[in-house]
Amino acid sequence: MKKIILAAAAALALSVPAVPSSLWAASEIKIPEEKWSFNGVLGKFDRAQVQRGYQVYKDVCAACHGLQYVAFRNLADLGYNEAQIKTLAAGYEVDDGPNEEGEMFKRKAKASDRLPKPFPNEQAARAANGGAFPPDLSLITKARAGGPDYIFHLMMGYEDPPADVQMMPGLNYNKYFPGHQIAMSKQISDGLVTYADGAPNDAASISKDVSAFLHWAAEPKLEARHSTGLRVLLYTLMFTIVAYLFKRRLWKNIPH
Repeated sequence: MKKIILAAAAALALSVPAVPSSLWAASEIKIPEEKWSFNGVLGKFDRAQVQRGYQVYKDVCAACHGLQYVAFRNLADLGYNEAQIKTLAAGYEVDDGPNEEGEMFKRKAKASDRLPKPFPNEQAARAANGGAFPPDLSLITKARAGGPDYIFHLMMGYEDPPADVQMMPGLNYNKYFPGHQIAMSKQISDGLVTYADGAPNDAASISKDVSAFLHWAAEPKLEARHSTGLRVLLYTLMFTIVAYLFKRRLWKNIPH
């Protein structure tokens, strides 16, 4: 897992062209903390929110960014049933083969398939994005300090550059990106998607939804981990109380 996280971090570092070291020497950027349903010992994902976040990823992010560690069947964790997952998968085509003639072929995706990559290889991805390599988002909230807070504020952090900042060609100013110059242009705006549940679709709400979804992609077992941690704490508390009472009973008749 550590190697996978490091690989994701390296991929993110490659998502922008080379930037002068002076731009990266700025003071550390403080990422404001947001309130998330999955924070804390009892935290859980808001199923409606992560489903909306998946819609944002599918409609907006998937054109450039992959989720190579997520299979369609994993979407059951978001509340989708088997029929819905099969329908979602059938909307994609994946490479398969070879067939009896030794040739690769296309087929509709199945629940067991992973979400298809937007580009066949890194070279194609760079060619389509002006030399920048859009990172895979499977572990992005684990690869960046601040996690979902960082992703949310990155989406909302696009501004006109200050007068004293000289922008490099093809880059965009973002106050939360290290160095403040990022290859990805602003992607989220008010009304960009329409939610079936009628949830707010202003830029901040959309950004928060997709950030929550990406954190689920990086931490699919978060709820199980929280549940296990709580049980361990309760067990430890009960064991401590029993041990204390046993000690009192064992030593009560022995003079000190």
